[in-house]
Amino acid sequence: MTTPTLSTAQLVASRQPGHSLPRDLYCSEQVLRDDLEQIWYREWVFAVPACELPKTGNFATLQLGEYPVIIVRGADGRIRAFHNVCRHRGQRLCAKPGGSSPKLVCPYHQWTYDLDGKLLYARDMGDGFDASKYGLKPVHCIDIGGMVFVCVAKVPPAINELAPNLMRYLAPSGLGDARVAFSQTIVEKGNWKLVMENNRECYHCGGSHPSLCRTYSDDPLMTVMEGPHSASNEILQHWDRCDAASLPARFVNAPDMQWRMARVPLMDNAESFTMSTRAAVAQRMGNIPWNDAGSLMFYHFPSSWNHFLPDHAIVFRILPISPTETEVTTKWLVHKDAVEGKDYDLQKLTEVWINTNDEDRQVVEENQAGILSPAYEPGPYSPRQEAGVIHLVDWYCGVMSSRLGLQTAAE
Repeated sequence: MTTPTLSTAQLVASRQPGHSLPRDLYCSEQVLRDDLEQIWYREWVFAVPACELPKTGNFATLQLGEYPVIIVRGADGRIRAFHNVCRHRGQRLCAKPGGSSPKLVCPYHQWTYDLDGKLLYARDMGDGFDASKYGLKPVHCIDIGGMVFVCVAKVPPAINELAPNLMRYLAPSGLGDARVAFSQTIVEKGNWKLVMENNRECYHCGGSHPSLCRTYSDDPLMTVMEGPHSASNEILQHWDRCDAASLPARFVNAPDMQWRMARVPLMDNAESFTMSTRAAVAQRMGNIPWNDAGSLMFYHFPSSWNHFLPDHAIVFRILPISPTETEVTTKWLVHKDAVEGKDYDLQKLTEVWINTNDEDRQVVEENQAGILSPAYEPGPYSPRQEAGVIHLVDWYCGVMSSRLGLQTAAE
């Protein structure tokens, strides 16, 4: 006798607080559709660092569920986003992940759009054709301190709490004077929630990340913070030092923990995420006063976690591909004048997180393989080691309960 399939709302309602989620929330096609509709298509999603688009005509693309999106810098210097779909017969305008073009030209029939989305040219469409009605459809887009977020909803959620905090905390990193030194995209064969759960704890770090643990402590006291004056003594002392230098550092967060940021010290006065523990880039970013200022850690559900160090920054973006596949893109940012081979060695800059990303991929894929078993049942989280995971699943279940409940009431 087959077990009846529960809806996403029923699965969320059935979950036991403080435990991992029911099986189908990690592998069901219907759950993924609901995740996309209720979260990914309604929330701000980190897209690219603004420095990836330094000049007029620079563009980047991403696939957000069913929505192909293009982000482009216009002649006025403004970064905009559009649905990457020609208004003629729906051809995808740009298939490449990025590049540069003075105009956006559809490869199918050469309909041509200005960088602000206006249709400029459509051949042989007849005298009654009104080009002004066929501009590209816009996607909400905002540049916050050098990080570009997009939202495909008709009405995006408020961002008035995140924006001023993120701008203030990112300002010392000088992202406006940065460039992308290296980019890596991998596919992890795991649900997007497993990818984010894995990031939100270091319970696994000692057994999985020998490179990272040279500089990043797996002691939960080094990442668990309850407020701007509630943390371990080591973190509080670091924040006092940062306060004296007017360097934003203290813990700040959204009430529902959708985002948070804080600057935390690395182990033993380490300067950067390198095998040597010393700075990877001689030409430092921004105006952070010391090499050992630690990492400004910023995460934003559902799509991103990030590290901003005195010598470089690392930004991460995840995008769901299928119920059991997630795209993970990592970009290493350095000062725009830093010269490879002179100011930094690319291998030394990237090796810790290339190793860590691959190790995380293996962990997530084995986690997903176990959850696919009918024998899986949700297990308890460690309140000490996995508080960040609890924040994530509580946020996810809260959002899904609210939105699926409202949807049911409306029907």
